[in-house]
Amino acid sequence: MLSHFPAEPSAPGADPAQDALRPASTRLGGDDSAVAALALDLNSDLHFRTHTLLLSRQKFTLEGQEWPLKTGMALRLSDHAGVGMLELSDTHGRIVVWRFTMGQQSQAARMVDQFQRVMAQREQAAGQTLDDTATRTCPQCGAELPADSDECPDCAPEAPQAPPSTWVLLRLWRFARPYRWTLLTGFLLTLASTAATLVPPYLTIPLMDRVLIPFQNGQAIDKGLVLALLGGLFGSALLAWGLGWTRTWLLALVSERISSDLRTTTFDHLLALSLDYFGSKRTGDLMARIGSETDRISVFLSLHALDFITDVLMISMTAVILFSINPWLALATLVPLPFIGWMIHLVRDRLRTGFEKIDRVWGEVTNVLADTIPGIRVVKAFAQETREARRFKRANEHNLAVNDRINKTWSLFTPTVTLLTEIGLLVVWAFGIWLVSQSEITVGVLTAFIAYIGRFYGRLDSMSRIVSVTQKAASGAKRIFDILDHVSNVPEPTAPVPLKNVQGGLQMEAVGFRYGSRSVIRKLSLDIRPGEMIGLIGHSGSGKSTLVNLLCRFYDVSEGAIRIDGIDIRRVGVADFRRHIGLVLQEPFLFFGTIAENIAYGKPDASRADIVAAARAAHAHEFILRLPQGYDSLVGERGQGLSGGERQRISIARALLIDPRILILDEATSSVDTETEKEIQKALDNLVQGRTTIAIAHRLSTLRKADRLVVMDRGEVVEIGPHDELMALRGAYWRLYEAQARKEQEAAALLDGDTPGDDA
Repeated sequence: MLSHFPAEPSAPGADPAQDALRPASTRLGGDDSAVAALALDLNSDLHFRTHTLLLSRQKFTLEGQEWPLKTGMALRLSDHAGVGMLELSDTHGRIVVWRFTMGQQSQAARMVDQFQRVMAQREQAAGQTLDDTATRTCPQCGAELPADSDECPDCAPEAPQAPPSTWVLLRLWRFARPYRWTLLTGFLLTLASTAATLVPPYLTIPLMDRVLIPFQNGQAIDKGLVLALLGGLFGSALLAWGLGWTRTWLLALVSERISSDLRTTTFDHLLALSLDYFGSKRTGDLMARIGSETDRISVFLSLHALDFITDVLMISMTAVILFSINPWLALATLVPLPFIGWMIHLVRDRLRTGFEKIDRVWGEVTNVLADTIPGIRVVKAFAQETREARRFKRANEHNLAVNDRINKTWSLFTPTVTLLTEIGLLVVWAFGIWLVSQSEITVGVLTAFIAYIGRFYGRLDSMSRIVSVTQKAASGAKRIFDILDHVSNVPEPTAPVPLKNVQGGLQMEAVGFRYGSRSVIRKLSLDIRPGEMIGLIGHSGSGKSTLVNLLCRFYDVSEGAIRIDGIDIRRVGVADFRRHIGLVLQEPFLFFGTIAENIAYGKPDASRADIVAAARAAHAHEFILRLPQGYDSLVGERGQGLSGGERQRISIARALLIDPRILILDEATSSVDTETEKEIQKALDNLVQGRTTIAIAHRLSTLRKADRLVVMDRGEVVEIGPHDELMALRGAYWRLYEAQARKEQEAAALLDGDTPGDDA
């Protein structure tokens, strides 16, 4: 976010982001108005600085500089190492490059799209006819696109999702299907309880016409008839209560099980997705989807869906009864229905988009929490509590503003429906009194009609209120199915090949890999023998970690193949393949739980003796015994309470316990002090014995024991061989080693108080 980066001083009160929103004519002058704006947050030296690039129909403008638009110009969007670039060029070559952080990527893509439209309009204005088969350039990768296509099949992001439709709720049937007979029973109970509630108004007709009105006219009360009618009223009420309680309890049980299955299925599917999906999602947003969205669906199914079914049945059955009593009076009852239906249709569309926006905004709130709470040590270390509080306040105020807009619409809709039903009731009263005066109906009939109409309009009002909760549930269901519809980029093979007697040999054949439009690994070939230790070396961004991710099959190769003992890893079940890989990361992740549970994470059924043996081999046994409860001591979230070296040795014990044939060490000792590194190195010496090992290390000296060193640069292998041979070549490895040795000598000299280069 731009707000996290310090900007260069500007005029008092000036805000470049706000300036980008002001009328274009005030910034460009004349009649040339801006059609797009991009808040650049990097200058040419890659220092953070906020300034606004404007695009008009005539030129680009940035801080007084102008680049007039000419025929043949192109605007290309690319990125490298987290920095986005907009390159303006013409037929003679590059004109200028503007840089920004990846937070502005979507805004930059919109500017490229707007630029292409402006250039197309200029060509049309100049009398040039655009052929239907003409091509355009993809702003991400520069590939040519058909004129009628807005999406590059190689690198285009996911298309914007359409607003949630209520029909998405029908997709929940796949989770309701196992409970279909229970649901049918609940529906029949709903039908019976609704019918029971419609009996009392009908009994008021004889109660009025045969008991009360004759009594007012001087006739004696028939006590038997009164008792029978009152008994019928009590019996129907008791029956409605019993049926209503049973169906509510039954359907509540079903809805809870449906939402539980939905949660479980969504989480299982989420775990099966590849890492690239999680790289594009926020933790707080995913937590909100699986948590609050499924709860919202559960409430809808257990309460509101049941109410909706009851309302529909009540209205339908009431309408039948009303028409059977008096068709003309029944028609008068339906006068408000067209107006209410039109209002529901109008408000539904607004609520549908509004609740989708509320879900996104609520995701912003949970994202702040998910960022701040796990990173609370960093927040406090840099005394940024006030800034994080402001971030949360801004997200919360945004959430409040969006909810206020929805509530404004809803607050107008609900009273209006109530007003229409009251008007309908007045129409029925007026028409009913006229019919009584004409002796068309009796007072008892009118009384029963009014009683039925009260239920009819009450249910109609209730149905109109369900519009809100239905759209909320539809919005939540859509966000859930966005996860379930996503297909992993690391698919399971249709006929997996079982791995037996794994030796640990790895073969990479012309491997290529791309992150979106950026090529990271290019035509890499490497043969690793079983039991061999390989050291991966290269500058940051050379592709070492990406190669490790491919070997673990966190991603699949774009080109070529990776084989284990001659079998393509894409033909092996993902879990079966990873069961033979032990991974030790630079930043070990420990779960909340005991020390023993963390060591046994990859092998939950391991005995205590096996856990202790793995800890001894990892040189962790001694410090574990010094803890208050030993192996049963609780580890805080992410390993709070343990030092970095202690966490690393526990992660080594975790890898040792599963006894993998292939071991991957990703900067396992780079973030610890020298003494701790020695302890960890002893543990690693035990870990690598007899295993195929691939190690990435910050300190090249730690890789001297490697059988071969693989030097990478820009996704390619540039040198390979033992340490001594590579040093003799005086090539890329030699330069890396000498540069690191000089840095270590300078650091040692500074610690001794000497100036680098002194003879003393």
